[in-house]
Amino acid sequence: MRNKKCIVVLSGGLDSAVVAYWAKKQSYQIYPVTFNYGQIAIKETQAAQKIAQTLDTTTKIIDLSALKDIFNSTTALVNRDISLSSEFSNAIIVPFRNAIFLSAAVAYAVTVDVTEIFYGAHGSDEPFYPDCRREFYEAFEKAAQLGTDCDISIKAPFSDRLKAEVIREGDKLEVPYQLTWSCYLDGSIHCGRCEACINRKKAFSEANIVDSTKYEYVE
Repeated sequence: MRNKKCIVVLSGGLDSAVVAYWAKKQSYQIYPVTFNYGQIAIKETQAAQKIAQTLDTTTKIIDLSALKDIFNSTTALVNRDISLSSEFSNAIIVPFRNAIFLSAAVAYAVTVDVTEIFYGAHGSDEPFYPDCRREFYEAFEKAAQLGTDCDISIKAPFSDRLKAEVIREGDKLEVPYQLTWSCYLDGSIHCGRCEACINRKKAFSEANIVDSTKYEYVE
């Protein structure tokens, strides 16, 4: 009988860390994969590596930083000259990002003989990000199967849960949240003002879980 193996798209943030710990709990051998897409918050990749180490593995960091030239006119996540909002706006969307990441994850899966791929999309993302929706990843799964002739499965295990619920699940799994990075900037600590930081604070509050994150700005 073949051992259970999976690819986890590990960004370094809260949601993907919970997915990784969830997969480990399900007795999967985890192959994490992380992406440098030219983001300002390159500390995400460092956080991903730390999280992977707590799971007795390492993450494969794929350099897609040249994509910055594509995203530079669109998103504040790679361009400091674009205003970074404290609430959702088009400026924080990275177009088709999950599709790009999942494409690389599919290729990686084939090379290491893995058929299951997990990523951290959840219910709180669905209204805002098309590539976090079930319809997207089910369609992408079909494309991956057609493009590889392999029985590839792509899933977001928490797609039916809100972010606060994901945090509660991670707390049960003893996810080291202090190692994760959500901020869109690259400061020494989380800025506390960007949309990602505000969502992080809100989710911990709604989950009734202590947020040990250090923020530059605290309300």
